[in-house]
Amino acid sequence: MSPLRDQAAIVGIGATEFSKDSGRSELRLAVEAISAAVADAGLELSQVDGLCTYAMDKNPEIEIFRNLGGRDLKFFARTDYGGGAACAPLLQAALAVTTGVADVVVCYRAMNERSQYRFGQGFVPVPVPNAETANWSWTVPFGLATPAAWIAMAARRYMHDYGATSEDFGRVSVACRRFAATNPHAWFYQKPITLEDHQASRWIVEPLHLLDCCQESDGAVAVVVTSTTRARQLPQVPALIRAVAQGAADQQMNMTGFYRQDIAALSEMRLVARQLYAMAGCGPRDIQTAVLYDHFSPFVLPQLEAFAFCPRGEARHYIRDGNIEAGGALPVNTHGGQLGEAYIHGLNGVAEAVRQVRGTAVNQVARVENVLVTAGTGVPTSGAILARGA
Repeated sequence: MSPLRDQAAIVGIGATEFSKDSGRSELRLAVEAISAAVADAGLELSQVDGLCTYAMDKNPEIEIFRNLGGRDLKFFARTDYGGGAACAPLLQAALAVTTGVADVVVCYRAMNERSQYRFGQGFVPVPVPNAETANWSWTVPFGLATPAAWIAMAARRYMHDYGATSEDFGRVSVACRRFAATNPHAWFYQKPITLEDHQASRWIVEPLHLLDCCQESDGAVAVVVTSTTRARQLPQVPALIRAVAQGAADQQMNMTGFYRQDIAALSEMRLVARQLYAMAGCGPRDIQTAVLYDHFSPFVLPQLEAFAFCPRGEARHYIRDGNIEAGGALPVNTHGGQLGEAYIHGLNGVAEAVRQVRGTAVNQVARVENVLVTAGTGVPTSGAILARGA
């Protein structure tokens, strides 16, 4: 069992509103979310001595700290691979507070991804010969230039191998939007959809409909991590970091994995699953609810399989039977997910996991002890299991 298990905890969460046009800078969004998270933890900004974020955030840790009026910054780090790193700052923070490098570490993500720039647009790498741009030469010249196109390749293969249909993907979207419809903080609050709505939405890249694709959002989220000993002296119910892991596997490339033997398997998530269950000393039956990274609905299915909630190729049946809905065996994305609440590169999912552990979620699952959170799919990725502290 890992020496990191239960040694660190999330003690504060904060967020801005989620919108399509925040009307303010990403730096200001970050400061607002961090300030809210620190206040939620019952701490002062002057007590923050560590900051973690992940790739594509345009707010350097040093600038954040200066604008917070910080005193001594002892630890700062960021992890690459965009949304695939959304749980990785928790690993960095847990390592820091457990070893005594820092006492209070804030993990944050702030973005104006709708009003300022859009991740879903076509990608053309800069023509500079290096290891990163060389990877893109295998995909971009052949039309695979957007995230939707990258996912569509793997989704089509999954359909071919296991008989999944567009309607099976649509059931994920419908379930997430149903949860979002009761979440006042979600962009799609009071706006559920039907499977017919999903099927009627326009094609983006077959087999992906518009309603298979996550939102483009403005907003920020922050969480505060400290040692479990310190956490028990603070006002909130600690969300123990029972397990946290990163993973890349099986011919993984920067944002794709088309040269692996099974492009629909999500080998990197299987690796993360093995690590999390081993570190936490638990299995799928011990998880009451999950926040599964849903930048595109098809990848929720192989994630359910990677974590052994159902056998390989059987996720479509698991979902059809209502298991990911309220009252099901494993309610998934009770905040609405990135399809329904907002796309803040997955950190809003971590905040929802904390709420579930605390018992304060809008769509609260009964008797929650362990919550699974995943980050990114199809890219080098990460995940965590959060547990209710005493």
